[in-house]
Amino acid sequence: MMQVALIGYGAWGRHHARALEAAPSAALAAIVAHGEASAAAAREERPRVAVHRDIAPVLADPAIEAVVIATPNAQHAPLALMALGAGKHVLLEKPMALTLADCDKLVTAAKASGRVLTIGHELRVSTQWGRIKALIEEGAIGAARHASLSLFRFPYRTGSGGWRYDRATVGSWVLEEPVHFFDLLLWYGTSWGSPVALRAVAQGDPAMPHALAVTLRFAGGEFATLNTVVAGFEHHVALHVLGDAGAIRSLWSAAMDRSFAPTASLHLFRGRAQPGEAAEAVPLTETGEVYELVTQAEQAIQGFRAGHALVPPEAARDAVRCCILAERSAREGREIPWNEEAVSA
Repeated sequence: MMQVALIGYGAWGRHHARALEAAPSAALAAIVAHGEASAAAAREERPRVAVHRDIAPVLADPAIEAVVIATPNAQHAPLALMALGAGKHVLLEKPMALTLADCDKLVTAAKASGRVLTIGHELRVSTQWGRIKALIEEGAIGAARHASLSLFRFPYRTGSGGWRYDRATVGSWVLEEPVHFFDLLLWYGTSWGSPVALRAVAQGDPAMPHALAVTLRFAGGEFATLNTVVAGFEHHVALHVLGDAGAIRSLWSAAMDRSFAPTASLHLFRGRAQPGEAAEAVPLTETGEVYELVTQAEQAIQGFRAGHALVPPEAARDAVRCCILAERSAREGREIPWNEEAVSA
């Protein structure tokens, strides 16, 4: 088993700890908890695991081969750069970084270190969202032409010390959860190439919008849309994919995003449906972030061993670019070309 350290022990860090303990190829060897309360919780909840208040002992320990970083967003890039520099493989929570410049530093550092950097877009390994990618790839709906994803959820939790409501720490709310869905849309539309432009409108501050609507345009006429509401209730995600020979519809709902008992469905229609025709129900096994974290941990470690990233940092960089351009487009009230300099306000 690979000895792994977890950096960060907040609410989400605890889920990563559980995932590492459940992954057959992982051994949770150490936890770095920067706050006294989180360190005390880690010692109480996992008494057999070494708990540190600083990352230095983990970086200096040759037995620890990999780290999982689950800290507030602004700490992602600095901690990952330190870990790569110390010769550790890294599973880095999304967003990869708050700026494209820092994304580039991480890509360069991973190549220089000879270690693997993979980004925590765990929806890709989902039995639900990953199955949709497989259906697209196998041509179940012909050539994909459009994808539409919507999120309706309760307001964001504040996080320790209120970090999700601090622009300097969170970066933006677009980088907080929409980054996952941008990654999915770009992944589903891999055959379309990179977008040519992006247009967004927001309700409220474009950096921390209560509602956001984004359209991505592609060179072949394909387009993808993302609509998010983070001032609603419960947690609901809907995805529609249209092909030239069929369509896909998938839903996920629960009282909370970290639910062990969601309601989920995936339906497929091959060809063009006529009124009254029923779609094919695709069976789903357990689905949701709490399950996907375990799969991600196991597959990431297998990737570390094999020398390849589960989610390449270059792909995660594109999702960050979407977030930065979406905020800028909403702020400036115009469509932004994909290759225009992406700098946060």
